Amino acid sequence: MELKEQLLHKIDLKTKPIGALGTLEKLALQIGMIQGTLSPELNNPTIVVFAGDHGIATQGVSAYPQEVTFQMVLNFLNGGAAINVLCKQHNIQLKIVDAGVNGDFESTNLLIDAKIAKGTSNFVVGNAMTENQLLQCFEHGSNIVSNIHKSNCNIIGFGEMGIGNTSSASLIMSYLCNLPIEQCIGRGAGLNDEQLDHKLDLLKKTQLLHGELSNPSEVLQLVGGFEIAQMCGAMLTAYEKNMVILVDGFIATNAYLAAFKMNPAIKKNAIFCHLSDEFGHANLLNYLGAEPLLKLNMRLGEGTGCATAYPIIQSAISFLNNMASFDSANVSNK
Repeated sequence: MELKEQLLHKIDLKTKPIGALGTLEKLALQIGMIQGTLSPELNNPTIVVFAGDHGIATQGVSAYPQEVTFQMVLNFLNGGAAINVLCKQHNIQLKIVDAGVNGDFESTNLLIDAKIAKGTSNFVVGNAMTENQLLQCFEHGSNIVSNIHKSNCNIIGFGEMGIGNTSSASLIMSYLCNLPIEQCIGRGAGLNDEQLDHKLDLLKKTQLLHGELSNPSEVLQLVGGFEIAQMCGAMLTAYEKNMVILVDGFIATNAYLAAFKMNPAIKKNAIFCHLSDEFGHANLLNYLGAEPLLKLNMRLGEGTGCATAYPIIQSAISFLNNMASFDSANVSNK
C-alpha cells in the first residue's frame, strides 16, 4: 500500500464518520505526504517577517507615510505588534528581516540584517532594483531559511512589512496571472476613493513604461520589493528543505506566485492560511487553485494569518497521531 493510501486508511479508521473532520483531514494528509510518514510532527514553528521600503511610497499610494515601515519594525523588535502577540500565544519563533528598510537598527537576536539598500527605486520611472540586487535578495532569502532549518524547524510561515508594497504586489499579480491591473489592486492600508484612483493611475503608467512581462525574475526586478523578492527566494529554499510552507495574505501570496512560476512543485508544501480582505487576493487564490484555511476579514500582513491558522494545523497533526481508531477504542464501525 502506498503512503497516501496508508494515510487515508489511518484517517478514515479514526473514531468518526469518514470525512467528518473536514479540512483537518486534508491537512493531515498533506503534511504526512510532505514528511513521508504516517506520524508527522511540527518542530520549532517559525514565522519570518521580511521588511522593506518602496520608492513608489513617496508618490502617495499608501494611507501611511513611508517612515511607518521603520517604525513598525521597531515595534516588532520591541514586542508590541500583532505578530509578536500571536507568536507568543502559540509558541511560534519569530524572526524579523531587514530586507531594505529606509533606516538602521541596533542588532538584536530577533533581527536578521539582510539589507540590500534603503528601499527600492521608484518603478514608475525605472526599475525597482538591479539584476545584481535581485540575485542578492534570492541569496539572502535562501540563507535565512537554511539557517532556520538547521534549528530543527520543519514548518515556516512568511509575512511582510513595507509601506507601498500592495502596489508592488498588485503589479506582480497582474503580470504573472495575466490579469488587468483593476482586478489586482486594492485599498492597501486604507485608501479612500480618490487615493485609490491615483494608485491605479500610477500602476497603469508603470505598465506602459515596462511593457509586457511574464518572466517571474524579470517582474520582481522591475516592479518588486526587496522584502517580496527575499521572501520568494526563502520560499523556494523552504521547499528544497521539504518544510511545510505557511503563506500569509496578499503580499506573501504574490511572493509565492513568483516562486510557483519558478518551481510549480512548491504547491504540495504550501498551506494558504487565510483569505485577505485586500481586493485581489481572492482572484489570486482562485488563479492558484488554492483554498485558504480562514476568512476573518484580516488585512494586516506581518504573517498574522499564519500565526492565527497555526493552531488549526496543530489540531490536524494531533488528531492523526493521538485519536483512537475504531479497533483500539473497541467502537463498532458502520
